[in-house]
Amino acid sequence: MTTRIRKAVLPVAGLGTRFLPATKSSPKEMLPVVDKPLVQYAVEEAVDAGIDEIVFVTSKSKRAIEDHFDGCAELEQLLQLQGKHEMLSGLKRLLPPHVRYVYVRQPEARGLGHAIGCARALIGNEPFAVILPDDLMDAQPGVLRQMLTQHEATGASIVAVQPVPAEEVGRYGIVRCLDGIGRLLPLTGIVEKPDPAQAPSRLAAVGRYVLTPRLFDCLERIVPGKNGEYQLTDAIAQLCVEDPVYAYRFSGRRFDCGSKLGYLAATIHFALRHPELGEPFRRMLDETRSDSRGVIGEDDVVAAAGRGPIVPSYAG
Repeated sequence: MTTRIRKAVLPVAGLGTRFLPATKSSPKEMLPVVDKPLVQYAVEEAVDAGIDEIVFVTSKSKRAIEDHFDGCAELEQLLQLQGKHEMLSGLKRLLPPHVRYVYVRQPEARGLGHAIGCARALIGNEPFAVILPDDLMDAQPGVLRQMLTQHEATGASIVAVQPVPAEEVGRYGIVRCLDGIGRLLPLTGIVEKPDPAQAPSRLAAVGRYVLTPRLFDCLERIVPGKNGEYQLTDAIAQLCVEDPVYAYRFSGRRFDCGSKLGYLAATIHFALRHPELGEPFRRMLDETRSDSRGVIGEDDVVAAAGRGPIVPSYAG
């Protein structure tokens, strides 16, 4: 019988240098997309998938994340007195009573694999999920929920993948797969940031993983790569030799919020879908498109991000 996955690891210790100076003293994961920080989207996706323990791997500059997922009695009382019940409900949704938030420090920046390894004592001997908040997903059902369904059926580790342009494979972990049925492909290897001419495919690992606890043993055996960093992809490459691992072509849209253009595209996308702001924001975009100064609109931002459609959409 497959063990239900209860825990998700969110690595949030990075310095966010691509967003300087905005991230000099504020975590990049706290950058807002409309009215919620990036990290909140990731947590909501995890909770929606049935996760009841969130393990944040942090660093000394990430105190704001801990404060965000904590109670604030004074603010809640003020909103109650002012009759702002919708805002109060939004705050309370940050702290579902059945969800536990746990924090562990990554003492130095030594790569994603090292960050995941820092959570080993908190995960124990059970399968777990990993969510990278930089990869903001818009999907129904959520991408992690889709992947947990696949894990329940197979008992195997699952890596979310999407096709990327040939000229961009050198920015990702690229998977090697056998032919499969539907969205699930047996994974036989993964290479971190390969030369495009030597890439095994154009399917890139993107920000969502479901992993068995043996992954931690693989992390112990890998050696650091470029810049002295321990790569999660190297551990997954070892894992797929020992255990079944699948690549999963998820249904939904991904925004690379680790890049400025991807972040802007996500902001426009979610603003247009916002129940209160959507229509007035759409009118504003229409006005700026016709402005003689040539202010760009949503399609232009997405195209400028260099990914064709910034996120693939799969039917079904």
